[in-house]
Amino acid sequence: MASRKRGKFCYLDGLPETGKVLSFHTTAQLLQGLGDVEELNRFFLGVLYNKLPEDVKGLLFSPYISNDGSQLRFSVRVFESTGKLDRQTLLEKIHNHLTTELGIAAEQVQTTGVLVLYNNVLQSLFRSQISTVGVVFVTMFVIFLLLFRNLKVAAVAIVPNITITAMVLGAMGWMNIPLDIMTITIAAICFGTADDNTIHYVHRMGREFKKHGSYERAIEQAHTTIGRAVYYTSITVMLGFSILATSNFVPTIYFGLLTAFSMMVALMANFILLPRLIMLFKPFGHPNPVTSHPT
Repeated sequence: MASRKRGKFCYLDGLPETGKVLSFHTTAQLLQGLGDVEELNRFFLGVLYNKLPEDVKGLLFSPYISNDGSQLRFSVRVFESTGKLDRQTLLEKIHNHLTTELGIAAEQVQTTGVLVLYNNVLQSLFRSQISTVGVVFVTMFVIFLLLFRNLKVAAVAIVPNITITAMVLGAMGWMNIPLDIMTITIAAICFGTADDNTIHYVHRMGREFKKHGSYERAIEQAHTTIGRAVYYTSITVMLGFSILATSNFVPTIYFGLLTAFSMMVALMANFILLPRLIMLFKPFGHPNPVTSHPT
């Protein structure tokens, strides 16, 4: 009976994400090694448990079994430094093995520890990230609509901001950079840094178009005026955040480089994509045929 259970519980030892596994089986192995005991039965363990001093019980039995004997506990060390650890998948894998293959009722299985707490925090952040990004996009669209008072202008202005967030998150996925407490804030920072440039550029474009009546002339004037300020501001922010790459803390390095990358993408989106969209959809109205094609 003991050997059969030992074979079942070796499942935890065989997982690539786990290291040392401690359980009541560890205590049983220790007791068997102290004397000529082929198999530990309940009578022997009961007598031993009652005769042992409390401090010894705290070392051999208390970490792995409750006082009334109704609960068994397993202490599993997990390799957190591998970089490919999927905590949610690991916990689900262990839970499914206990409930399906071993036939333990789901309400009798409970996982605890720092790994579970950290995984719960990450899962909460993931869910909130998905919902809040959508809310931020809608809110920013409404703000653009109130600022520019033009539906087409607001729709065109929101596109570069969505593109920036999508490209940064896509780059993280392509480079296998995991989402954690540090990197999950990048999406919000991307949106917050990009919308300033968009507002400045679109506002200047509108003024220049009213003045010249030509989209080409308006883009040229916007690039040579407000575009210079946006360019130097973005370069300064990029260099400032790039200094974080010299840190010894890996999440800080990711944070600095990804933020600098987001500023670079924001600069390109507002200088290349946004003018192209304005030329394509002409949100400020039809150009003046006299001034739109100067000779």
